[in-house]
Amino acid sequence: MIHVMIADDHKMVREGLKNLIEFDNRIRVIDEADNGNECIEKLRYRKPDVLLLDINMPDINGMEVLEILVRKKICPRILMLTVHSEMEYLIKSLDMGADGYLLKDSDSHELIRAIHCVYEGEKFIQPSMIPVLNSKLIARDLDREKVESLSNREVEVLKLVAAGLLNKDIGSKLYISERTVKNHLSNIFRKIECSDRTQAAVFCIRNGLVSLDD
Repeated sequence: MIHVMIADDHKMVREGLKNLIEFDNRIRVIDEADNGNECIEKLRYRKPDVLLLDINMPDINGMEVLEILVRKKICPRILMLTVHSEMEYLIKSLDMGADGYLLKDSDSHELIRAIHCVYEGEKFIQPSMIPVLNSKLIARDLDREKVESLSNREVEVLKLVAAGLLNKDIGSKLYISERTVKNHLSNIFRKIECSDRTQAAVFCIRNGLVSLDD
């Protein structure tokens, strides 16, 4: 028997999921939570095999719940169940330790298959998202190679470009000449395959070298 807990802030959604899931007599819903705090609290004493975790919840959202559960090693199999079809949510969920990602417009057979997959230790990804995911991961691997090709000094220069500094200001900040800054930029543009400062800044942000809040 697979024991499941549902964390979703809509009661009708929880009830609908429970009815769909329990059509499979190998699965039983043992508890529910309607917000992130309640989910975390109940998992202190409830031990489901699989947690169905909605991303959009009050107080603490599903991504934050996922982070807390992984960090505290309170780790049932976690299947993200969401309306978000954006690739960023999927990739971030997997990177953070989720075992699966399923959209709420999936049919009951897909839901039950996803539960069985993650329970058995396999990853489950919404089938319609797999082709785009693969292309994104390939691009991310290529970006990682580009980042690793940069020297420490080139990374420093790139970060300052992303912060909006001009060559003269970058030189002053790093105690190097403006000509040296230009040489670094030429090497950076070649290595990361971009043609201007805007593209370099986007590359820097996309790869987490700086954040939009910096």
